[in-house]
Amino acid sequence: MTMFSTGVLVLTSPLNTLPLRIAPVLTSAAQIVERTLYVHLHPGLNLSSAAQTRPVYIPATRDVTSLITRLYSKAADVCSHLDIRVLLTNIRAHSLSHNPFPSSQTLSQTPEVVLTDYGVSDSSQMNLAKQCLGKYAAGCYVCKPNLATVLLAPGLEPAAEGGSSDSSPALKTYSDVVVGGTFDRLHGAHQILLGVSCLLADERFLIGVSDHDLLKNKMLKELIQPYSVRVKKLRELLQDIKPSLRYEIVPLSDPYGPSITDPHLQCIVVSEETRKGGDAVNKKRLENGLPELFLHEIQLIKDAHHTDIEEEKISSSSLRFRLLGSLLQPPQENPNIPALPYVIGLTGGSGSGKSSVAKRLEGLGAACIDSDRLGHETYKHGGPAYHKVVQEFGADILNEDGTINRKLLGRKVFENKEKLKCLTDIVWPEIVNLTKKQISEAAADGKTVCVVDAAVLLEAGWTDMVHEVWVTIIPETEAVTRIMNRDGVAEEDAKKRLANQWTNSQRVEHANVVLCTLWEPEITQRQVQKAWDLLQERISKRRNH
Repeated sequence: MTMFSTGVLVLTSPLNTLPLRIAPVLTSAAQIVERTLYVHLHPGLNLSSAAQTRPVYIPATRDVTSLITRLYSKAADVCSHLDIRVLLTNIRAHSLSHNPFPSSQTLSQTPEVVLTDYGVSDSSQMNLAKQCLGKYAAGCYVCKPNLATVLLAPGLEPAAEGGSSDSSPALKTYSDVVVGGTFDRLHGAHQILLGVSCLLADERFLIGVSDHDLLKNKMLKELIQPYSVRVKKLRELLQDIKPSLRYEIVPLSDPYGPSITDPHLQCIVVSEETRKGGDAVNKKRLENGLPELFLHEIQLIKDAHHTDIEEEKISSSSLRFRLLGSLLQPPQENPNIPALPYVIGLTGGSGSGKSSVAKRLEGLGAACIDSDRLGHETYKHGGPAYHKVVQEFGADILNEDGTINRKLLGRKVFENKEKLKCLTDIVWPEIVNLTKKQISEAAADGKTVCVVDAAVLLEAGWTDMVHEVWVTIIPETEAVTRIMNRDGVAEEDAKKRLANQWTNSQRVEHANVVLCTLWEPEITQRQVQKAWDLLQERISKRRNH
């Protein structure tokens, strides 16, 4: 069957039967659409008569909000790879008689196919239903020319005749609604929070997005998307689902933001987990002489795919954890080095577990080159950097046997950037020469993968001799503890050492793959194995090109 990048799913089953059909409908749709699936609700739509295929307003009721929650929840279970977006232009709390689409709405991704759960009792009516479906979709949304139409119903159980949903209580709405969050890597739980908020808001929707200090205690904060990226994705999503609202997106540097000072706000949307935060907002508002906000609480979504160290709910931290070992950004082609061995530049800060990862990769078959050890070799009596270092820093750095006392040398260059640069200008080029020699030896031995374990890979600009950069990270507090335990130094000295190095965030900016050794060794091994397996796939594809 032909696959399409973007599609619109028009759901026509009665509201009281739709919940049971969501899973099979989404499963079928996922066989046809591979990236973005917009969902348009029109219970009771008749596609067997061209005269009856015009869009109408659907009342915003509690049943509708429950259905939206169920849609995103089921999507997380059966088609988590799809970007599902429930569109709300035609769903209003206040009854309106005119066409919700005076002109076709432009979506961020233009649909190539329209699908529906509508079933025809007579196969001879299928062509008419498809024609009506295509006309209906094009009247609502700007679609690609030659829009494909698909009736999913032949692969589904027929929908039962449902009654009216008029008995469901109408949703109380508010002129101005507010929410807050990190909104990193938008997922189903975010979609529920934002979708319900859009239904509740009549005029303005204010979104506070965590930034700066609010991110510092987040798990794998280095993998959180930049604020500008998160805001761009938020704005795109919101414009898709309800373009009639006025959206204000602001950065949050504290837990409250404008929610405790804006007199126009009427409602705050929270989850079970953040309800206490909503209560705290209202306490602050009362202190500021402002009326309390109505707290609308949504349910958390269970994550059917969570692992033993991930949260049970769908969360951004779990999604960031799943990025570990994956390819974050494709490597740039480097025509100046041979295709094989495929060279991985492995780097990370002190205490990040870089060396243990190198050993694991060696156990999987990689040739490992320890650039720190090569650095020591350049200092040895008769080594390539020995005479230059002694000439530059004086004979007082020598031991009685003529070898360089690295501690004495370290005292001369520590906290003196000019002297440190002078030393690295001597030593680093020699390390590169030795590294390239060992890479050539690995090639001669038939090694497919070579890992260059180098703490200063990025600072020294050695990325031109590797195909990919892999970075190991660890929270700074854990790194300090590890350095103190490993090297027997004071906490202040451990912090100074880290302060003189690149930060995790700086390294991650250059990383193709990121690994974190914070958890038990078997968790690290899983990440390394995943990274290795994906690497083998990339190497195999290169060979076949």
